[in-house]
Amino acid sequence: MSPHLASLLLWLPLLGTTNAVATSGLPLMADDAIPASLTGRAGDAARGAALLAERHRSLCVLCHAGIEGVPPHMQGDLAPSLEGIGQRLSAGQLRLRIADMRQLNPASIMPTYLVARDAPRTGEAWRGRPILSAQDIEDLVAYLSSPKD
Repeated sequence: MSPHLASLLLWLPLLGTTNAVATSGLPLMADDAIPASLTGRAGDAARGAALLAERHRSLCVLCHAGIEGVPPHMQGDLAPSLEGIGQRLSAGQLRLRIADMRQLNPASIMPTYLVARDAPRTGEAWRGRPILSAQDIEDLVAYLSSPKD
């Protein structure tokens, strides 16, 4: 195999990611937070609300309760309630917890949403890919940080 082809094959998986952070690790952390936006722009709170309640993509509702618009019997109880989470944690703290909670608690059952880690029994199509994009995470942070009625 030529060196050029080998190099291309090495970099090819990176072309499919939505953010270089997904394969290279997390951006600069400060204490227990990622203070800066992952995308350089603000998230969309309405999109974050929809993503939070979506059972097949973000998966949040499978473990957490306190999610507006989702019947209580459809919410999980494996993890802390998200009710009032924006008053307890800063946007940077939320960002790190969503991106990779295992930076704070290696035994956490929460998926690493931004850092692509191959877990046992990961489907071939999902190996090496993050669960959520950096923009998805910013949208979730925007919603969870926003004041609620």
